[in-house]
Amino acid sequence: MVTVENHIGKISVSENYLTQLVKHTVTGCFGVADVCCVNTFRSVVAALTFGKAYKQQRGVAIRTDRDGGLVINLHIKVTYGTNITAAVDSIIHKVSFTLEETAGIDVHKINVFVDDMNA
Repeated sequence: MVTVENHIGKISVSENYLTQLVKHTVTGCFGVADVCCVNTFRSVVAALTFGKAYKQQRGVAIRTDRDGGLVINLHIKVTYGTNITAAVDSIIHKVSFTLEETAGIDVHKINVFVDDMNA
């Protein structure tokens, strides 16, 4: 659970909701083929350990920092021929805008790792 306190009161948002929101936002960005795992060995171990729940959250890691803002790590697969710099800038802008508008949570940092390219 991620809890935000403002002048109205406390708001708690589940981590699963935020992960699904980020994943949906990222896969809708231009040039992104999919959200992928860090490597094959980790994906096999995680799938065996966590089962179906892990498959929904793969490639997106969300944590809070000291100030209560979100730090997001994304592992993506891009489409061949995509300008990676432009795609990453678009992802960072779109994810931070979506989370701040939808959940009202400040996003302090988004790290995007391009792990694979779709041929």
